[in-house]
This record gives sequence, C-alpha cells and structure tokens, in this order.
Amino acid sequence: MIGAKLGFLPVNKEDMEYLGWDEVDFVYVSGDAYVDHSSFAHAVISRVLTANGYRVGIIPQPDKDDTEAYKVLGRPRLGFLVGAGNMDSMVNHYTAAKKRRSKDLFSPGGKMGLRPDRATIFYCNKIREAYGKIPIIIGGIEASLRRFAHYDYWGDNVRRSILIDSRADILSYGMGEKSVVAIADSLAAGRDIKEIRNVEGTCYITNDISGIEHKAVICPSFEEVKENKKSYALATKLQFKEQDPIIGKILIQKHQDRFLVQNPPQKPLSTEELDYVYELPYTRRWHPCYDKDGGIPAFDEVRFSLISSRGCYGMCNFCSLNFHQGRFIQSRSHESILREAMMLTSLPDFKGYIHDVGGPTANFRNPSCSKQAKSGACRDRRCLYPSACSQLYVDHSDYTELLRKLRNLDGVKKVFVRSGLRYDYLIYDKDETFFYELLKHHVSGQLKVAPEHISEDVLKYMGKPGRKVYDKFSDKFYEINKKIGKEQYLVPYLMSSHPGSTLQSAIELAQYLKKHKLNPEQVQDFYPTPGTISTCMFYTGIDPETMKEVYVPKTFEEKSMQRALLQCANPKNRDLVKKALIKAGRTDLIGFSPECLIKPEVRKNDKSKNSGRKNGISKNKGRAKSRSK
Repeated sequence: MIGAKLGFLPVNKEDMEYLGWDEVDFVYVSGDAYVDHSSFAHAVISRVLTANGYRVGIIPQPDKDDTEAYKVLGRPRLGFLVGAGNMDSMVNHYTAAKKRRSKDLFSPGGKMGLRPDRATIFYCNKIREAYGKIPIIIGGIEASLRRFAHYDYWGDNVRRSILIDSRADILSYGMGEKSVVAIADSLAAGRDIKEIRNVEGTCYITNDISGIEHKAVICPSFEEVKENKKSYALATKLQFKEQDPIIGKILIQKHQDRFLVQNPPQKPLSTEELDYVYELPYTRRWHPCYDKDGGIPAFDEVRFSLISSRGCYGMCNFCSLNFHQGRFIQSRSHESILREAMMLTSLPDFKGYIHDVGGPTANFRNPSCSKQAKSGACRDRRCLYPSACSQLYVDHSDYTELLRKLRNLDGVKKVFVRSGLRYDYLIYDKDETFFYELLKHHVSGQLKVAPEHISEDVLKYMGKPGRKVYDKFSDKFYEINKKIGKEQYLVPYLMSSHPGSTLQSAIELAQYLKKHKLNPEQVQDFYPTPGTISTCMFYTGIDPETMKEVYVPKTFEEKSMQRALLQCANPKNRDLVKKALIKAGRTDLIGFSPECLIKPEVRKNDKSKNSGRKNGISKNKGRAKSRSK
C-alpha cells in the first residue's frame, strides 16, 4: 500500500519514490500508530514542517528488536524527531496500581506491546545504534514532562532529565510548532545542533553556563533532589514559577558536571497561527496499513470532534497541562472551526453528530485577564483558586455564539460538549445564557464534571474549588433542567488517595455520595505522573507551594480502603469498608440508619426469625442489600 497516493507522508521507500524524493529532511519516530489528524502530535509537527518546505517521513512504532527498522527511510538530511506518543509510554502501559494494561488505544486494533517502555529513551538509543552521530530532537508529552530531574513512579526513584538519559541533542517542550521550525531552519542553514541554544521552548545540555547564569534561575541539582526531598520540592516550586512565555526566566539544573538548560516557553500561537496549524492538509484518518487490524481505537474519540482552544489556567495540581500547554488560552477563530465542521459534514461516515467542541477546558476561550497577554500570568496567584481572582475575565458569549453557529450548519443534527467544563467558571458568569443553552442543546442525558473530592483538606492540595462551589453548580444544574423540562444528570469524576486525603477524608466523601444518592461506577486512584505538583507531594510528602508537610496515602491497603469507601454500595467492597471504618474509629457508620455506609453482618448461624425483618437484612447469605445503580 502506497499511502503517499492518498496524501499521507511517506513511511517507506515506496512512498518516497512515488513522491520523487531521494531523501527526507527529517524522520519522525513515533510511539503511536500513524494517524494523520490534528489530535496526534506526530501528524501536527510533521505537517507544520512540511508546510515550511521540509520533507518529513514517519516511522510509526518501529520493531523494538530490529535496528534496521529505523533505516526504512534512509538517513535523513537534517535529523530525527522522536516522540513517545500522545501519552507517556509508562502511563500508556500501566495502571495507577502498576498493573499492565490489556490494550493500547493508540496502536492498531488496540494491541498492547507495539511500543517499548520509556519509548523516547529506547528509540533514541536505537537511532544512535543505526546512525551514530546524527541530530536527534525529542518532544511530545513524555519528553516535555520529564525535562528536569523527576520522580518516576514506576521505578520509585528520581531519574535524570530525559534529555540526558536519551542522549538526544535538543528537547522541544510544550506544543512545539514554533520551536521545531526554528530548529529546522537553523539546521538547514548549516548550524551544528550543539550551537542551537537560543530557541524558546527548548532544553539543551551544556558544560558552560557562564554566559547565562546571571539571568537564570538555578534549581537544586539532580544530585540534591535525588538525596533530599526538600530540595526536590524547592526545585518543583521554582520550575512551576518560570513556565510563563512572557515573564518566564531561563532555568538551570546541574546534573553531575553538566547543566540542563531550559529556555523560556515558546510564545503562544496567535489565532491566525492556530487556525493555520489546524487547517493543514491532514487526511483525517489512520494510515491504510492499519485497515486489516480494524484501525486505531483512539481515533474514534476524536474523529468527529473539533479542537477550539489550547491551554488552561485552572492549574489543578494533579494535572500536567500547566507544565505542557501552559496557562495562556489560545483560541481558533469561528471561521476556521466552521470550515472544519463543514468538511466533517461532507465525510461519508458522518451521521450528523459533532462529538465535542473544546480543548483542555471547553469553556475557556479567552485569556484569564487583560494583564496576562501583556505582563504574563501571576507567579504567586492562581486565577481560580482558592477563589476567583478579582481580575478574572468571565464571559461565555464567544463560546455560546460558536456553538450556535455549529448547530445551525446544514447536515449537523447535534453538537455535544464533552471536553472538561470548569463548573466554577461557569457559575461565576452572571449571564446564564450559556448554561441554559448548554443543557438545552449540547448535553445528552449526562454531563461529566470533575469535582474530584468534597473534603476541603483534600481540595486544598488538589488546587480545586471548595465543596460549596460544586454544590452551587449542582443546584443550578438541576434547577435549569427543571425549567427547560429535561431530566439530565451530573456524573462527577472522583479521585481517591490524592496527597492530603486521609481515611477520614474518604469517609467524608463517602457520606456525601450516600446523602446525594450517588453511586460512582468508576473511581480514579491518584496516579503520580511526571510533571505535576501532586506527584511532587506524593514523593516528598511536602507541598512545594508552602514547603509544609502533607499526609500521603501510599500503602496498597490504605489506597484500597479509600477507593472502596467511594464505592461502598458495591457488596465486593464491604470488608474493606468495614476495615476502614474500624481503623478510622467510625464504627458509628456501621448500622441501619440512613447515614450508615454499611449494615452489620448477620451470621449464618443466627437463627433469630425476626432479626432479618426488623433490620432489613436480605436472606441472601445474610448480606445487606446493595443500593440500586
């Protein structure tokens, strides 16, 4: 199959011959299967380079055991680009309990095992085996979030910067369109890759910092953060303060006798630039070589969705967006999004439903305030936590108008909003027009939101708004649904075992769920992924913002108990819930009153004829009746 005939970038020599190319400028080695769509990093970066006049080939998921697999496109003229995929390869492969996942949604047919663990490092080492000294630029979410010395949950240790471990030359962090073109232009102009030191949004390794030390922020070294947890927390604090493209400074972290240098982030894309990126000539499908496997499951999630924005100033501590996309909101124009929507309506398998219109946070379409664009985001103040900043710009009118235009397009039956919605930002808007139109036109029975917890002690460490904010949103949600005559429900995302969460915190949440007759089918255990403040807390037991100690649930037993408490209606969890309540000194919640989380056990040899009736106990093995789902 010659994919180039269908508009795909070359993946083999046959494609190159069809295009009349004798060599490529860059080879992009990707941990994901090749999907030519704007939701996939390898497609975006490759298309951006192609649009700038470079010849780019892609090697998706090369054979892990065969060095020749990295030679299928020949030696690139300028260098290799390496990305592990749309997810960190370890997150892709393992659950929060460190169990191997059964499926890889970014691989053909969902097959697991087509990419290696720590894919960025593995691929770079294979490229060195194949070609020796050749420029290698790493990027994507895995490289971006591991750019400094970092705690690695799967190895339970502090690892060096991935730039050192991979032996690559430059690390492009963040979204990378501007930085990768700047690197390409420098290489094309004949500069040695070791001389490319001034590109925003990149990291490099050097032996000499004498020319930049005076204008940089020096982080505790790799050796210090590996040996001292306070130093690790301090490094995290310093790193997060310098991730602003307007006011961010150079960051330096020593690794033995070398220095990792992070240049300030690349400048945000303008609306025109973002439109340009998303309207490049993507084929909008997986490569035909995957047809026999049934395609790429992850593509189904985005196939009929529209990306409207980038960035998020919500700054949840467990989220890596601030460290990757940044706090600055970048939005596409209505015209660009409408053109893409009209193109969707022309596809033969489009059924009239646009599955999503959004981004990291769907209802963020504008910068957080007028100051941010000129002076950068505040170093020591968050936009939404612990309460909304007085300068916060709250307005849904642009997003409301965009959704109106989309749902009025010919061929569009329904437009859904499934990206994360900031419910706190929503209720801060005194104009309820968007809230009404959202529930009337863009929700299908259920709206998923992420309060994550209701304990103030836990929410504080999550960087999430307090319980009263969620309750106010919930009340307004059901009030509006009643007014418009719809029966729709909130589905809250919940997280157990986050730093700061004790058994008492989990019990508090369990009581809240029971009171509101909520029985979550899924609960996410906190997952200590690279590049988050919460992961720093998990490893160090220190909140890097205050440098004070924080409780961290780490044992398998306590994590299991906290998770079980949030699903206490499940009979399988009864023993764990009972154990947790006894350990927390809350046996008052074992009983028959409405406030109790579980009922007492009735032994099989208890022959009392009346005990079952009086206490409402099921005769089925003496087990308490579970609440209906």
